[in-house]
Amino acid sequence: MTRKEYSASAVKLSFWFMEFKKVVYLLHEGKSICEIQEINRAHNIFGAPTKQRAEQIFNTVSIRVQCLSSSFYSLFSAGDISTQKLIALVAVMETDTLFFDFVYEVIREKMIIGNNEYSNNDLRGFFHSKQLQSEKVAKWTEATIKRLSRCYKTMLFEAGMTDKSKLTRRIVKPILDPQLEHLLKDNDMEPIAKALMGVR
Repeated sequence: MTRKEYSASAVKLSFWFMEFKKVVYLLHEGKSICEIQEINRAHNIFGAPTKQRAEQIFNTVSIRVQCLSSSFYSLFSAGDISTQKLIALVAVMETDTLFFDFVYEVIREKMIIGNNEYSNNDLRGFFHSKQLQSEKVAKWTEATIKRLSRCYKTMLFEAGMTDKSKLTRRIVKPILDPQLEHLLKDNDMEPIAKALMGVR
């Protein structure tokens, strides 16, 4: 996987699973990204409230989809909903290094030691650690950190990896489709596979 500069852009974004699914299906049917963009501009295929939001959703989702090789699209189209959500989560982790680090360093470690829950304290500890490591993260306001924390919790819940408890959330260790596990390893995404599976 490719590590990118830490970013707080996730505060404006969502998991957008249904939108991700729509783009993958259209690509699998033979449409190009440019064609899908034009269809979205003409027909607002994501049902966005404004043209600006429709464009933002398309831009974000298309970046996520395009970070995956086409072999993921075939598995996505044939897979059950839990596999589809995990593939969408993989795309978020591949395009957002800070979110990947949270899943890898906090959620994965919890699963390794058999602790099946995480709390707001874990999020605070993670961001405090990153603020010590990164000048960029150190400049973020407390409000930004709180919004990112909410976003990360929502992403993991919508991907099916946690419940929605208010204070302490239960981690649901996913069972990876063997084909997805192989695809991740074959595409230099083994750290993501380890993060999802909770292994060293």
